[in-house]
Amino acid sequence: MTAREPYERFSHLARLGWDLHSLGIRVSLVVPVTGQPVLEMHSMNGTAIRVTVIRRYCGWVFTWRPWWSRLWRRDTWVLADATNAADIIVAEANA
Repeated sequence: MTAREPYERFSHLARLGWDLHSLGIRVSLVVPVTGQPVLEMHSMNGTAIRVTVIRRYCGWVFTWRPWWSRLWRRDTWVLADATNAADIIVAEANA
């Protein structure tokens, strides 16, 4: 991990949080003392969903499923640079 990655991770989550907030979704940016920041959003049915951002071969991506579901579900992420990332996450979270 480079020294710049924590700042990139935070800025991606902050931008997504603002985009989700503008869609009327209740969000909280959680920045723990140790560990990585995470964005908590509440779906339309009231369940809390934790969105994280990770670096992959294609760049930064948002993922919103538990770690164990990422092992068998490959469609639970969207590129962080996508202009419609918030729309995709809301649609998937409420499906």
